[in-house]
Amino acid sequence: MQTNLSEHAKRLPRADEAERILRSCVHCGFCNATCPTYQVLGDELDGPRGRIYLIKQALEGSDISESTQAHLDRCLTCRNCETTCPSGVQYHNLLDIGRVYVEARVPRSLGERALREGLRRIVPNPTLFAALLRTGQAFRPLLPGALKAKLPRAVKPARPRPQTDHPRRVLMLEGCVQPGLSPNTNAATARVLDRLGIAVTPAREAGCCGAVDYHLNAQDAGLERARRNIDAWWPAIEAGAEAIVQTASGCGAFVKDYGHLFASDPAYAAKAARVSALAKDLVEVLRAEPLERLGARGDLRLAFHCPCTLQHAQKLGGAVEDVLRRLGFHLTDVPDAHLCCGSAGTYSITQPELSRQLRDNKLNALESGNPDVIATANIGCQTHLDGAGRTPVRHWIELVDEAMG
Repeated sequence: MQTNLSEHAKRLPRADEAERILRSCVHCGFCNATCPTYQVLGDELDGPRGRIYLIKQALEGSDISESTQAHLDRCLTCRNCETTCPSGVQYHNLLDIGRVYVEARVPRSLGERALREGLRRIVPNPTLFAALLRTGQAFRPLLPGALKAKLPRAVKPARPRPQTDHPRRVLMLEGCVQPGLSPNTNAATARVLDRLGIAVTPAREAGCCGAVDYHLNAQDAGLERARRNIDAWWPAIEAGAEAIVQTASGCGAFVKDYGHLFASDPAYAAKAARVSALAKDLVEVLRAEPLERLGARGDLRLAFHCPCTLQHAQKLGGAVEDVLRRLGFHLTDVPDAHLCCGSAGTYSITQPELSRQLRDNKLNALESGNPDVIATANIGCQTHLDGAGRTPVRHWIELVDEAMG
Protein backbone atom coordinates (compact mmCIF):
# COMPACT_ATOMS: atom_id res chain seq x y z
CA MET A 1 0.00 0.00 0.00
CA GLN A 2 1.42 3.38 -0.97
CA THR A 3 1.59 5.94 1.83
CA ASN A 4 2.23 9.65 2.12
CA LEU A 5 2.40 10.58 5.79
CA SER A 6 1.74 14.17 6.72
CA GLU A 7 4.64 16.29 7.97
CA HIS A 8 3.17 16.13 11.48
CA ALA A 9 2.84 12.34 11.37
CA LYS A 10 6.40 11.96 10.13
CA ARG A 11 7.59 13.48 13.42
CA LEU A 12 5.84 10.84 15.53
CA PRO A 13 8.20 8.56 17.54
CA ARG A 14 6.84 5.49 15.72
CA ALA A 15 6.33 7.08 12.29
CA ASP A 16 8.72 4.74 10.49
CA GLU A 17 7.06 1.73 12.09
CA ALA A 18 3.60 2.95 11.08
CA GLU A 19 4.69 3.51 7.49
CA ARG A 20 6.35 0.10 7.33
CA ILE A 21 3.20 -1.64 8.57
CA LEU A 22 0.93 0.29 6.23
CA ARG A 23 3.14 -0.60 3.26
CA SER A 24 3.02 -4.29 4.18
CA CYS A 25 -0.78 -4.44 3.80
CA VAL A 26 -1.99 -5.53 0.35
CA HIS A 27 -5.69 -5.00 1.16
CA CYS A 28 -6.54 -8.61 0.32
CA GLY A 29 -9.37 -8.70 2.87
CA PHE A 30 -8.58 -12.17 4.27
CA CYS A 31 -8.52 -10.52 7.72
CA ASN A 32 -12.21 -9.61 7.54
CA ALA A 33 -13.12 -13.28 7.25
CA THR A 34 -11.93 -13.92 10.82
CA CYS A 35 -12.64 -10.54 12.44
CA PRO A 36 -15.32 -10.91 15.15
CA THR A 37 -16.65 -7.35 14.87
CA TYR A 38 -16.86 -7.52 11.09
CA GLN A 39 -18.73 -10.83 11.35
CA VAL A 40 -21.30 -9.26 13.69
CA LEU A 41 -21.62 -5.76 12.20
CA GLY A 42 -20.83 -6.37 8.54
CA ASP A 43 -19.28 -2.91 8.18
CA GLU A 44 -16.01 -2.66 6.24
CA LEU A 45 -14.82 0.00 8.68
CA ASP A 46 -15.38 -2.42 11.58
CA GLY A 47 -12.91 -4.88 10.12
CA PRO A 48 -9.08 -4.74 10.06
CA ARG A 49 -8.81 -3.67 6.42
CA GLY A 50 -11.15 -0.73 6.96
CA ARG A 51 -9.47 0.31 10.19
CA ILE A 52 -6.07 0.21 8.52
CA TYR A 53 -7.42 2.54 5.86
CA LEU A 54 -8.83 4.89 8.52
CA ILE A 55 -5.45 5.03 10.27
CA LYS A 56 -3.73 5.63 6.93
CA GLN A 57 -6.09 8.55 6.21
CA ALA A 58 -5.49 10.02 9.66
CA LEU A 59 -1.70 9.80 9.39
CA GLU A 60 -1.81 11.32 5.91
CA GLY A 61 -3.60 14.41 7.24
CA SER A 62 -7.26 13.72 6.38
CA ASP A 63 -9.99 14.93 8.71
CA ILE A 64 -10.47 12.77 11.80
CA SER A 65 -13.97 12.47 13.23
CA GLU A 66 -15.78 10.82 16.13
CA SER A 67 -16.77 8.13 13.64
CA THR A 68 -13.08 7.33 13.05
CA GLN A 69 -12.56 7.01 16.77
CA ALA A 70 -15.65 4.82 17.21
CA HIS A 71 -14.53 2.33 14.56
CA LEU A 72 -11.09 2.05 16.19
CA ASP A 73 -12.66 1.74 19.64
CA ARG A 74 -14.78 -1.19 18.48
CA CYS A 75 -11.68 -3.24 17.64
CA LEU A 76 -11.16 -6.01 20.23
CA THR A 77 -7.41 -6.19 19.52
CA CYS A 78 -7.92 -9.96 19.41
CA ARG A 79 -5.24 -10.21 16.70
CA ASN A 80 -7.16 -12.93 14.87
CA CYS A 81 -6.45 -10.92 11.74
CA GLU A 82 -2.70 -11.31 12.30
CA THR A 83 -3.09 -15.09 12.42
CA THR A 84 -5.00 -14.94 9.13
CA CYS A 85 -2.92 -12.32 7.30
CA PRO A 86 -0.71 -13.81 4.53
CA SER A 87 1.44 -10.64 4.48
CA GLY A 88 2.37 -10.63 8.17
CA VAL A 89 0.84 -7.19 8.87
CA GLN A 90 1.53 -6.22 12.50
CA TYR A 91 -1.94 -4.81 12.91
CA HIS A 92 -1.93 -4.41 16.69
CA ASN A 93 1.13 -2.14 16.57
CA LEU A 94 -0.46 0.02 13.89
CA LEU A 95 -3.67 0.18 15.92
CA ASP A 96 -1.74 1.35 19.00
CA ILE A 97 -0.15 4.12 16.93
CA GLY A 98 -3.42 5.11 15.26
CA ARG A 99 -5.53 5.10 18.39
CA VAL A 100 -3.28 7.41 20.37
CA TYR A 101 -2.97 9.73 17.35
CA VAL A 102 -6.77 9.95 17.02
CA GLU A 103 -7.23 10.24 20.79
CA ALA A 104 -5.19 13.45 20.81
CA ARG A 105 -7.39 14.99 18.11
CA VAL A 106 -10.94 13.87 18.94
CA PRO A 107 -12.18 14.98 22.37
CA ARG A 108 -14.30 12.45 24.22
CA SER A 109 -17.47 13.21 26.13
CA LEU A 110 -17.28 13.82 29.87
CA GLY A 111 -18.92 10.46 30.52
CA GLU A 112 -16.41 8.57 28.37
CA ARG A 113 -13.47 10.37 29.94
CA ALA A 114 -14.77 9.58 33.43
CA LEU A 115 -15.30 5.90 32.57
CA ARG A 116 -11.82 5.47 31.13
CA GLU A 117 -10.14 7.36 33.93
CA GLY A 118 -12.07 5.30 36.48
CA LEU A 119 -10.96 2.05 34.84
CA ARG A 120 -7.35 3.23 34.80
CA ARG A 121 -7.45 4.09 38.49
CA ILE A 122 -9.35 1.03 39.76
CA VAL A 123 -8.40 -1.97 37.64
CA PRO A 124 -4.57 -1.80 38.03
CA ASN A 125 -4.89 -1.34 41.82
CA PRO A 126 -5.39 -4.81 43.40
CA THR A 127 -6.18 -3.47 46.88
CA LEU A 128 -8.77 -0.95 45.71
CA PHE A 129 -10.26 -3.40 43.21
CA ALA A 130 -10.62 -6.12 45.85
CA ALA A 131 -12.25 -3.68 48.30
CA LEU A 132 -14.78 -2.54 45.69
CA LEU A 133 -15.41 -6.17 44.76
CA ARG A 134 -16.23 -7.07 48.37
CA THR A 135 -18.57 -4.10 48.58
CA GLY A 136 -20.28 -5.18 45.38
CA GLN A 137 -20.73 -8.71 46.67
CA ALA A 138 -22.24 -7.40 49.90
CA PHE A 139 -24.83 -5.35 48.01
CA ARG A 140 -25.28 -7.82 45.17
CA PRO A 141 -29.08 -8.21 45.56
CA LEU A 142 -29.52 -4.45 45.07
CA LEU A 143 -27.38 -4.13 41.96
CA PRO A 144 -28.72 -3.93 38.40
CA GLY A 145 -28.27 -7.03 36.24
CA ALA A 146 -25.49 -5.57 34.08
CA LEU A 147 -23.39 -4.84 37.17
CA LYS A 148 -24.15 -8.20 38.78
CA ALA A 149 -22.75 -9.90 35.70
CA LYS A 150 -19.38 -8.28 36.39
CA LEU A 151 -19.19 -9.95 39.81
CA PRO A 152 -18.07 -13.57 40.11
CA ARG A 153 -20.78 -16.05 41.12
CA ALA A 154 -18.50 -17.22 43.91
CA VAL A 155 -14.97 -16.28 44.93
CA LYS A 156 -13.02 -19.45 45.72
CA PRO A 157 -10.59 -18.58 48.52
CA ALA A 158 -6.92 -19.28 48.03
CA ARG A 159 -5.61 -22.46 49.60
CA PRO A 160 -2.15 -22.20 51.20
CA ARG A 161 0.87 -21.88 48.98
CA PRO A 162 3.78 -24.27 49.53
CA GLN A 163 6.67 -23.02 51.65
CA THR A 164 9.25 -25.43 50.24
CA ASP A 165 12.34 -24.22 48.42
CA HIS A 166 13.83 -25.63 45.21
CA PRO A 167 16.97 -24.92 43.18
CA ARG A 168 14.71 -24.07 40.23
CA ARG A 169 12.96 -20.76 40.75
CA VAL A 170 10.58 -18.63 38.70
CA LEU A 171 8.94 -15.26 39.12
CA MET A 172 5.17 -14.94 38.76
CA LEU A 173 3.14 -11.88 37.80
CA GLU A 174 0.36 -11.82 40.41
CA GLY A 175 -1.93 -9.59 38.34
CA CYS A 176 -4.40 -6.82 39.14
CA VAL A 177 -7.92 -8.23 39.21
CA GLN A 178 -7.14 -11.94 39.47
CA PRO A 179 -6.18 -11.80 43.19
CA GLY A 180 -9.65 -10.41 43.91
CA LEU A 181 -11.76 -12.32 41.38
CA SER A 182 -10.00 -15.68 41.55
CA PRO A 183 -7.44 -15.67 44.38
CA ASN A 184 -6.90 -19.43 44.23
CA THR A 185 -5.55 -19.36 40.66
CA ASN A 186 -2.03 -18.20 41.51
CA ALA A 187 -2.00 -20.31 44.67
CA ALA A 188 -2.93 -23.37 42.59
CA THR A 189 -0.14 -22.48 40.18
CA ALA A 190 2.39 -22.37 43.01
CA ARG A 191 1.22 -25.78 44.25
CA VAL A 192 1.44 -27.39 40.82
CA LEU A 193 4.90 -25.92 40.18
CA ASP A 194 6.02 -27.05 43.63
CA ARG A 195 5.04 -30.63 42.75
CA LEU A 196 7.33 -30.29 39.72
CA GLY A 197 10.23 -29.01 41.83
CA ILE A 198 9.88 -25.35 40.88
CA ALA A 199 9.59 -22.58 43.50
CA VAL A 200 7.92 -19.20 42.96
CA THR A 201 9.97 -16.19 44.04
CA PRO A 202 7.76 -13.32 45.21
CA ALA A 203 8.37 -9.84 43.79
CA ARG A 204 6.16 -7.62 45.90
CA GLU A 205 7.16 -4.41 44.11
CA ALA A 206 5.84 -5.68 40.77
CA GLY A 207 2.34 -4.56 39.86
CA CYS A 208 0.08 -4.15 36.86
CA CYS A 209 1.73 -5.19 33.60
CA GLY A 210 0.68 -1.85 32.06
CA ALA A 211 -1.79 -3.19 29.50
CA VAL A 212 -4.86 -1.45 30.99
CA ASP A 213 -3.35 2.02 30.68
CA TYR A 214 -1.68 1.30 27.37
CA HIS A 215 -4.79 -0.01 25.65
CA LEU A 216 -6.89 2.87 26.98
CA ASN A 217 -4.52 5.19 25.08
CA ALA A 218 -2.59 6.30 28.17
CA GLN A 219 0.54 4.75 26.74
CA ASP A 220 3.11 6.68 28.77
CA ALA A 221 1.43 5.54 32.00
CA GLY A 222 1.39 1.94 30.76
CA LEU A 223 5.08 2.07 29.91
CA GLU A 224 5.92 3.52 33.31
CA ARG A 225 4.20 0.54 34.97
CA ALA A 226 6.24 -1.74 32.75
CA ARG A 227 9.47 -0.03 33.83
CA ARG A 228 8.56 -0.57 37.50
CA ASN A 229 8.03 -4.26 36.83
CA ILE A 230 11.35 -4.60 35.04
CA ASP A 231 13.09 -2.93 37.99
CA ALA A 232 11.22 -5.13 40.49
CA TRP A 233 12.10 -8.35 38.67
CA TRP A 234 15.67 -7.53 37.78
CA PRO A 235 17.39 -8.64 41.05
CA ALA A 236 15.72 -12.07 40.83
CA ILE A 237 16.60 -12.32 37.14
CA GLU A 238 20.23 -11.61 37.94
CA ALA A 239 20.01 -14.23 40.70
CA GLY A 240 19.01 -16.88 38.17
CA ALA A 241 15.21 -16.94 37.91
CA GLU A 242 14.54 -19.12 34.87
CA ALA A 243 11.21 -17.61 33.81
CA ILE A 244 8.58 -14.97 34.52
CA VAL A 245 5.34 -16.93 34.60
CA GLN A 246 1.97 -15.41 33.73
CA THR A 247 -1.30 -17.14 34.57
CA ALA A 248 -3.36 -14.53 32.69
CA SER A 249 -2.64 -14.71 28.97
CA GLY A 250 -3.59 -11.05 28.46
CA CYS A 251 -0.82 -9.96 30.81
CA GLY A 252 1.55 -12.46 29.26
CA ALA A 253 1.02 -11.09 25.77
CA PHE A 254 1.84 -7.58 26.96
CA VAL A 255 4.93 -8.56 28.97
CA LYS A 256 6.24 -10.47 25.96
CA ASP A 257 5.93 -7.20 24.03
CA TYR A 258 8.12 -5.21 26.46
CA GLY A 259 11.17 -5.77 24.29
CA HIS A 260 9.45 -4.21 21.28
CA LEU A 261 7.94 -1.34 23.23
CA PHE A 262 11.29 -0.32 24.78
CA ALA A 263 13.48 -1.04 21.76
CA SER A 264 14.35 2.66 21.39
CA ASP A 265 14.72 3.36 25.14
CA PRO A 266 18.48 3.29 25.87
CA ALA A 267 17.94 2.82 29.60
CA TYR A 268 15.56 -0.13 29.30
CA ALA A 269 16.00 -1.71 25.86
CA ALA A 270 18.36 -4.50 26.95
CA LYS A 271 16.52 -5.25 30.20
CA ALA A 272 13.13 -5.23 28.50
CA ALA A 273 14.37 -7.63 25.83
CA ARG A 274 15.63 -9.96 28.58
CA VAL A 275 12.29 -9.78 30.42
CA SER A 276 10.37 -10.57 27.23
CA ALA A 277 12.64 -13.53 26.55
CA LEU A 278 11.99 -14.90 30.05
CA ALA A 279 8.23 -14.27 29.97
CA LYS A 280 6.28 -17.52 29.66
CA ASP A 281 2.67 -18.42 29.85
CA LEU A 282 2.15 -21.09 32.49
CA VAL A 283 1.47 -23.74 29.87
CA GLU A 284 4.91 -23.17 28.31
CA VAL A 285 6.46 -24.22 31.62
CA LEU A 286 4.19 -27.20 32.26
CA ARG A 287 4.26 -28.76 28.81
CA ALA A 288 8.05 -29.16 29.05
CA GLU A 289 7.87 -31.01 32.38
CA PRO A 290 7.27 -34.70 33.20
CA LEU A 291 3.57 -34.33 34.01
CA GLU A 292 3.35 -37.82 35.53
CA ARG A 293 5.05 -36.31 38.58
CA LEU A 294 1.86 -34.39 39.29
CA GLY A 295 -0.06 -37.57 40.02
CA ALA A 296 -3.13 -35.89 38.52
CA ARG A 297 -6.17 -37.85 37.37
CA GLY A 298 -8.48 -35.61 35.39
CA ASP A 299 -11.91 -37.11 34.77
CA LEU A 300 -13.96 -34.02 33.95
CA ARG A 301 -15.60 -33.41 30.60
CA LEU A 302 -14.59 -29.87 29.74
CA ALA A 303 -14.56 -27.34 26.93
CA PHE A 304 -11.47 -25.19 26.67
CA HIS A 305 -11.79 -21.57 25.65
CA CYS A 306 -8.44 -20.53 24.22
CA PRO A 307 -8.14 -16.76 24.81
CA CYS A 308 -7.16 -14.59 21.86
CA THR A 309 -4.09 -13.43 23.75
CA LEU A 310 -2.97 -17.05 24.02
CA GLN A 311 -3.71 -18.32 20.51
CA HIS A 312 -3.25 -15.20 18.37
CA ALA A 313 -0.82 -13.02 20.34
CA GLN A 314 1.36 -15.71 21.93
CA LYS A 315 0.80 -18.36 19.21
CA LEU A 316 0.04 -21.05 21.81
CA GLY A 317 -3.21 -22.35 20.41
CA GLY A 318 -3.66 -26.01 21.35
CA ALA A 319 -0.95 -26.00 24.02
CA VAL A 320 -3.24 -26.06 27.06
CA GLU A 321 -5.50 -28.60 25.39
CA ASP A 322 -2.52 -30.92 24.88
CA VAL A 323 -1.52 -30.66 28.55
CA LEU A 324 -5.07 -31.31 29.74
CA ARG A 325 -5.41 -34.38 27.49
CA ARG A 326 -2.08 -35.71 28.79
CA LEU A 327 -3.55 -35.46 32.29
CA GLY A 328 -6.67 -37.42 31.36
CA PHE A 329 -9.27 -34.70 30.89
CA HIS A 330 -11.84 -35.26 28.15
CA LEU A 331 -12.07 -32.17 25.93
CA THR A 332 -15.12 -31.48 23.80
CA ASP A 333 -14.93 -29.99 20.31
CA VAL A 334 -15.48 -26.22 20.15
CA PRO A 335 -16.72 -24.75 16.84
CA ASP A 336 -15.20 -21.43 15.73
CA ALA A 337 -12.63 -21.65 18.51
CA HIS A 338 -10.61 -18.87 16.86
CA LEU A 339 -13.26 -16.19 17.57
CA CYS A 340 -13.11 -13.78 20.51
CA CYS A 341 -15.43 -14.07 23.53
CA GLY A 342 -15.82 -10.28 23.75
CA SER A 343 -13.96 -9.71 27.02
CA ALA A 344 -10.81 -8.10 25.58
CA GLY A 345 -9.56 -6.35 28.70
CA THR A 346 -11.90 -3.45 29.46
CA TYR A 347 -13.87 -3.92 26.20
CA SER A 348 -16.81 -5.55 27.99
CA ILE A 349 -17.25 -2.29 29.90
CA THR A 350 -16.54 0.21 27.13
CA GLN A 351 -18.50 -1.73 24.45
CA PRO A 352 -21.09 -3.68 26.50
CA GLU A 353 -23.69 -4.53 23.85
CA LEU A 354 -21.26 -5.86 21.27
CA SER A 355 -19.33 -7.64 23.99
CA ARG A 356 -22.44 -9.46 25.26
CA GLN A 357 -23.34 -10.59 21.74
CA LEU A 358 -19.87 -12.02 21.23
CA ARG A 359 -20.00 -13.68 24.65
CA ASP A 360 -23.31 -15.40 23.95
CA ASN A 361 -22.06 -16.64 20.57
CA LYS A 362 -18.94 -18.01 22.23
CA LEU A 363 -20.89 -19.74 25.01
CA ASN A 364 -23.18 -21.39 22.48
CA ALA A 365 -20.11 -22.82 20.79
CA LEU A 366 -18.44 -23.88 24.04
CA GLU A 367 -21.60 -25.55 25.36
CA SER A 368 -22.36 -27.41 22.14
CA GLY A 369 -20.45 -30.46 23.43
CA ASN A 370 -22.25 -30.49 26.81
CA PRO A 371 -19.18 -30.00 29.03
CA ASP A 372 -19.28 -30.19 32.83
CA VAL A 373 -17.13 -27.08 33.04
CA ILE A 374 -15.49 -24.53 30.74
CA ALA A 375 -11.79 -23.91 31.28
CA THR A 376 -9.80 -20.89 30.12
CA ALA A 377 -6.42 -19.21 30.63
CA ASN A 378 -7.26 -15.55 31.17
CA ILE A 379 -9.08 -13.94 34.08
CA GLY A 380 -10.90 -11.43 31.87
CA CYS A 381 -12.37 -14.19 29.69
CA GLN A 382 -13.15 -16.28 32.76
CA THR A 383 -15.13 -13.53 34.49
CA HIS A 384 -16.85 -12.39 31.29
CA LEU A 385 -18.02 -15.87 30.28
CA ASP A 386 -18.99 -16.90 33.80
CA GLY A 387 -21.01 -13.69 34.18
CA ALA A 388 -23.68 -15.13 31.88
CA GLY A 389 -24.65 -17.53 34.67
CA ARG A 390 -24.50 -20.61 32.45
CA THR A 391 -21.87 -23.40 32.52
CA PRO A 392 -19.25 -22.69 35.23
CA VAL A 393 -15.97 -21.24 33.96
CA ARG A 394 -12.66 -21.94 35.73
CA HIS A 395 -8.97 -21.36 35.15
CA TRP A 396 -7.48 -24.59 33.84
CA ILE A 397 -4.69 -24.71 36.43
CA GLU A 398 -7.23 -24.93 39.26
CA LEU A 399 -8.70 -28.05 37.64
CA VAL A 400 -5.21 -29.55 37.41
CA ASP A 401 -4.53 -28.68 41.05
CA GLU A 402 -7.76 -30.35 42.17
CA ALA A 403 -7.00 -33.42 40.06
CA MET A 404 -3.72 -33.85 41.99
CA GLY A 405 -5.83 -34.71 45.05
